[in-house]
Amino acid sequence: MKRFIEGADRSQITLFPDRLEDYIAEDNPVRVVDAFVDQLDLSGLGFSRVDPSVIGRPGYRPSDLLKLHIYGYLNRVQSSRRLEREAARNVEVMWLIGRLVPDHKTISDFRKDNGRGIRKVCVQFVVLCRQFGLLADASVAIDGSKFKAVNARDRNFTRAKMKRRMAQIEDSVARYLGQLDSADRQEPSLARTTKVEHLNDKIAKLKDEMDRLAALEKEMLSRPEQQISQTDPDARSMATSGRGSGMVGYNVQTAVDTEHHLIVAHEVMNVGTDKSLLSHMAKRTKAAFGTDALDVVADRGYYKSDEILKCHKAGITVTLPKPQTSNNKAKGLFVKPDFVYLADKDVYRCPAGQHLTYRFTREERGLMLRRYWTNVCQDCAIKGQCTPSKERRITRWEHEGVLDTVQRRLDEHPEKMRKRRETVEHPFGTLKCWMGYTHFQMKTLKHVGTEMALHVLAYNLKRVIKIIGIRPLVAALQAA
Repeated sequence: MKRFIEGADRSQITLFPDRLEDYIAEDNPVRVVDAFVDQLDLSGLGFSRVDPSVIGRPGYRPSDLLKLHIYGYLNRVQSSRRLEREAARNVEVMWLIGRLVPDHKTISDFRKDNGRGIRKVCVQFVVLCRQFGLLADASVAIDGSKFKAVNARDRNFTRAKMKRRMAQIEDSVARYLGQLDSADRQEPSLARTTKVEHLNDKIAKLKDEMDRLAALEKEMLSRPEQQISQTDPDARSMATSGRGSGMVGYNVQTAVDTEHHLIVAHEVMNVGTDKSLLSHMAKRTKAAFGTDALDVVADRGYYKSDEILKCHKAGITVTLPKPQTSNNKAKGLFVKPDFVYLADKDVYRCPAGQHLTYRFTREERGLMLRRYWTNVCQDCAIKGQCTPSKERRITRWEHEGVLDTVQRRLDEHPEKMRKRRETVEHPFGTLKCWMGYTHFQMKTLKHVGTEMALHVLAYNLKRVIKIIGIRPLVAALQAA
């Protein structure tokens, strides 16, 4: 006889186990959260109210609230209200925090008031990963990605946006005034009176909006970045990879280990470009590894001469491609890589075999630049492929030998760029998927940094669980 799998009768009396412990298997990831937080020195990490107060109503242990938050981010439950509901119905949460049911404001305030401690907890887990031998190879890929802030694009103003918005309002006012002129030429009627009143009301509202924008423009121009966000004051308008697109948000920088794909270091910034961030992130990553040398690979968005020099002086080996900013190749002309530098003679050899000799040094944009050229260009048979000017001049930075080494390293190991893409871009996709492709829940740079630290901690926990396994990881944490 054919039949379906039947469920239990709802009216049947059932004897559940007497202990919550019996509901949680030995290989349940919630045991990792419990073991990890229990071995932390929360007082040393800067958490408040670690010691109970002798007066007033007893509060919750910081360790319980921290466990609740880590569990929530590990299971894509970041909202304080949703965590409150989980505490009342989720057996794993009941086991984790002893059937406590803190209200959503207590949960939210803990995250807000202990941001520095939570960020240190994220760093502490990376230290544990190093102790477990997961970060033996000091090699990382560095990249940045834009994450949306709690600030709509219409509530963010730059000089261009302000100018465009004011022009739109002026066009609307002119259109309504034209409609008023047309109405004045019509015969008096109730419809005409209603329309005139409606148009006058619209014009008045637009003039009020112009006054508001004028006040905002004055405040915006007084700021160094000449940008203002009304909902989240630290959020900034940033360009994204899509052509002509952008968002109001933050730039999240990460350094990902190339072997196990763990996020070794991260930082949330409101700087729109990556160009000046290479040495900063590389030095932070080197400190996290605790080594004297570090191998870093990044994309061309980080290419900046003085940043590469800072990394070189700090003992950090960087590999990244140089962006081609010259239009000469598109015009069919020789580009700088076609000219070979001969270090022993301090000259450049051009495609025609002539030597461009050193002439003088000049400082431009804080860089000491050396100029090279020759006087025989006018008689060169291939001058038309080289330059329309009198002679072809080559500029060389005083530390360009460092840049040449970087280019030579890339030429010898082109597979590193593929490795970079496979290493650092997947964590960003994972984090954005966990966030639901929406935006940060918190506002201001400090609190957004706390939120991202919890996301990174949850990501690293999942990676280590995958690498080591739950039971060995729990044992290692308890022994730490």
